Amino acid sequence: MKIGGLQKLTLLDFPGHVACTVFTVGCNFRCPFCHNSPLITSLPAEELMTEEDFFSFLKSRTKVLDGVAITGGEPLLQPDIKDFIIKIRAAGYAVKLDTNGSFPAKLKELVNEGLVDYVAMDVKNAPARLEETIGRSDMAATLAESIAFLKSQDKVPFEFRTTAVHELHTPDDFSALAQAIAPVDRYFIQCFKDSGAILEEGLTSPTADEMKAFLAAVTPFIPTAEVRGIDLI
Repeated sequence: MKIGGLQKLTLLDFPGHVACTVFTVGCNFRCPFCHNSPLITSLPAEELMTEEDFFSFLKSRTKVLDGVAITGGEPLLQPDIKDFIIKIRAAGYAVKLDTNGSFPAKLKELVNEGLVDYVAMDVKNAPARLEETIGRSDMAATLAESIAFLKSQDKVPFEFRTTAVHELHTPDDFSALAQAIAPVDRYFIQCFKDSGAILEEGLTSPTADEMKAFLAAVTPFIPTAEVRGIDLI
């Protein structure tokens, strides 16, 4: 496993769990707003965390943590992700997987074998604007397969989420996106924030009024949709 970072405690990333978040290296998308851009391609070997150190950390936190959120990058790029998850579960932890949905076969395997306890899939934009949002033109059918699979299974809870960027999203985009993924119980619109290490300069956060408009565009199709990362009051 290529481990690029570790957040030692989170009460937010894994619903219902006190967890840590482990960041894997490498991604097959090039979203211009990615806040983890140093993880997209590679990190110097000296900056990677070894599996030995990671599992030593987990062993030391058995009375504090009960979950591990695996994010990236794109975790399913890792050839040994399944073995890594098996080891985490053997250590007594529940597992949440963050994914962009571009590896449906791997996603199905992990879910069907009961190796993950929660899945969060990023749905980046309306189908018509997918290419400019992820930097690829060949993913629509693949992502639709992952969306359909998660909606069809009842083994693990899951959520879809979209990071809203002023320059990349409109209410019409959100309406089209909602229609593409509905019906679904858990859908979150997250407000983009510039981490200082994004791929493309000049991107900005939506205003509270824009986020309200995005939510209003979604709720006719997903009434339970919520906003994260900004106070709409």
